[in-house]
Amino acid sequence: MPEFLTLLPPDEARTLLLSHLSQPTIDSESIDMLHALGRFTASDTFAPHPLPDFPRTTVDGYAVRARDTFGATDSLPAYLTLIGEVPMGDTPSFEIGAGQCALIHTGGMLPNGANAVVMIEYTQHIVGAGSPRPGLMNEVGRDDLTPTQTEIEIFKSVADGENLIRIGEDVAQGQLVLPKGTLIRPAEIGGLMALGFTSIHVARKPRVGLISTGDEVIDPSQTPRPGQVRDINSYTLGALVEKTGGAAIRYGIFSDSFQVLKEAAAKALSECDMVIITAGSSASTRDMTAEVIRTLGEPGVLVHGINTRPGKPTILGVCNGKAVIGLPGNPVSALVNGYLFVVPVIEKLLGALPKLKATVQARLIVNLPSQAGREDWWPVKLVVSGQSSVVSYQAEPIFGKSNLIFTLASADGLLRIHPDATGLSAGEMVEVVLI
Repeated sequence: MPEFLTLLPPDEARTLLLSHLSQPTIDSESIDMLHALGRFTASDTFAPHPLPDFPRTTVDGYAVRARDTFGATDSLPAYLTLIGEVPMGDTPSFEIGAGQCALIHTGGMLPNGANAVVMIEYTQHIVGAGSPRPGLMNEVGRDDLTPTQTEIEIFKSVADGENLIRIGEDVAQGQLVLPKGTLIRPAEIGGLMALGFTSIHVARKPRVGLISTGDEVIDPSQTPRPGQVRDINSYTLGALVEKTGGAAIRYGIFSDSFQVLKEAAAKALSECDMVIITAGSSASTRDMTAEVIRTLGEPGVLVHGINTRPGKPTILGVCNGKAVIGLPGNPVSALVNGYLFVVPVIEKLLGALPKLKATVQARLIVNLPSQAGREDWWPVKLVVSGQSSVVSYQAEPIFGKSNLIFTLASADGLLRIHPDATGLSAGEMVEVVLI
């Protein structure tokens, strides 16, 4: 078995892996919007009509002509005649003229002639006014009121467009609302529903084949004998695949036999868009993952060994356009390197747009050593600190070996130590990638 090749930094290794993958060829499928959460759009989506497609109020109040309220104050209010109430879910049958207003409720359609809404908090009814108010005169010369008319006293002026949404203010007709590769979140579902989309074309979930190896590995449902361990990796990595937007296909556990592993990997590669093999990635004489990958297609193994801890023996390969990744058997190493290499491949297959990582700034509470030239990833627990109303965090590293899965289960995030550093000092502000 050949020794490790020259170790590559994780960023360089990931770039090399992605550069050998062809452009996404994942098919699309049309799904009901009720099932679209967490999927990725397969094409650009354009607005079929403006939103909103009629002018509507954002408050309860009175629809007015803004200029009829100019100068209105508590001590010198404006007086407008109430001519009606805007029906919810229908078009008003009247038009607002000079000196007039209409009661309107949040979401109601603005009547013709109105261009603003006064919030109801700044108004007061005056019922049955029988004589004109001082200075009250509309543009057509009206200077009297019948005893049955209702006046509305306005205590605050409004500007043209205040407290309303104009046609197309959210999106214009024909506007690109969701580019291809957009992750569909609750807000996107709401926006698409508002535009009348009840289904959407999304990228098919990439099928990721998961293979566990090792004579000592057994199914989690079984009781291990001395020397045996339950399979962890196909389930942690499967969960990561599903969370990222893929479909995890578990092929089972295979013995330390070159031919058996080769046949299982070839089958998985023919049926899936990507294959992950756990264990069998180190330089041990019994470890044969790299040799199996070399037999599956061109170019084969690209990287055998990453300059990082945990996960140094990770293998990155591409066989006939599909990624084949060999991850260490130790559960923490496998999952950490799943974040570093599996997630980016799935995102490329989905055609996902770049997105920001969820991170927080925290103050490290202990010294952390590191080896210069190697990138280290430490699981950390975030502890809320301080007594102020502004939340701040302390980062508490979780010390444990890479085969202890609960060291990662107890973590809130991962802390990266740059390869140029020889460690981090207590008290330093660090960036924690949330997991």
